[in-house]
Amino acid sequence: MTGLDGLNPSPGALVVGMVQARIPTIGRTADLQAQADRLADLLRRAKRGMPTLDLVVFPEYSLNGLDPATFLDDDLLLDRDGPEVSTLRTACAEAGVWGCFSLMERNPGGAPWNAGIIVDDHGVDQLYYRKLHPWVPMEPWHPGDLGIPVCDGPAGSRLALVICHDGMLPEVAREAAYRGANVILRTAGYTHPIAQSWRITNQANAFHNLSYTVSVCMAGPDPNGVWSQGAAMVCDVDGTVLVEGDATPDRLVTAEVVPSRADDARRGWGVENNVYQLGHRGYVAVEGGARDNPYTWVRDLAAGSYRLPWEEQVVHVDGTRAGWPPPAQVRARAQPGGGA
Repeated sequence: MTGLDGLNPSPGALVVGMVQARIPTIGRTADLQAQADRLADLLRRAKRGMPTLDLVVFPEYSLNGLDPATFLDDDLLLDRDGPEVSTLRTACAEAGVWGCFSLMERNPGGAPWNAGIIVDDHGVDQLYYRKLHPWVPMEPWHPGDLGIPVCDGPAGSRLALVICHDGMLPEVAREAAYRGANVILRTAGYTHPIAQSWRITNQANAFHNLSYTVSVCMAGPDPNGVWSQGAAMVCDVDGTVLVEGDATPDRLVTAEVVPSRADDARRGWGVENNVYQLGHRGYVAVEGGARDNPYTWVRDLAAGSYRLPWEEQVVHVDGTRAGWPPPAQVRARAQPGGGA
């Protein structure tokens, strides 16, 4: 079924490459363009070395680096129409391969966005996403406001992108599936203490939604000597791990998935077709299944009144534990002239 991880693609296969990119050191504006050039070279070489590749996925932070001291430095943020991102689009067109990239993006109205794009093999953006759930209290990013977009991809795929901590909340992957994604990409910068959570959530997101999950982290040490885990991983629609990487920086991990298998499972499974059964409870006893909403938290979230029974006891409700100032100061620091 794996076709030697994409070397011999099966009929209808989407061949993906996950680059466990080495964490860059970004200290000045010129470093951003140099890193964009480096990622573009990695993409071109991946396609030359394995011509069957349809999509190359780079991890979160692979362009901007993973040093919190730079996160709110306006000089070290990116624009979606800037030269660094244009370099990556050009590389996709020249290599004839799709790419998924990360950027920390200026936000004229507040703190930066942690964003991602999927670019097709002609160098055209097909998906743009802003991370819904920043990894609080460690990250200062503005929460995403675009929902979970989905785009058509190669080989009959419907692609969604979720970023790092997004994948820890089952609701995010479910939204991607509900909107039709049969291949969910997850990019991250996670370090080794998150290894167990990373693995089980990649598997669970696949199984809960009868979707392939394709996930990759940064690799190597950050400026403080803390290693990200690499840990590229592809999971089948039943949660089985098909391919798993290691912690080697810049290693290309490849795999094939067959999007039509996810589509077939969603149509044809009876037992454990949970993405369907969520909205059709007990259809053996009730024609069409019960369609009401039995979940208090869903009703409360929709009404803007989400509140935990232990809400007043939650200790960490801002970023001060991680050294960030109050939210108003985070927003101010991220603006031109606000300082790093």
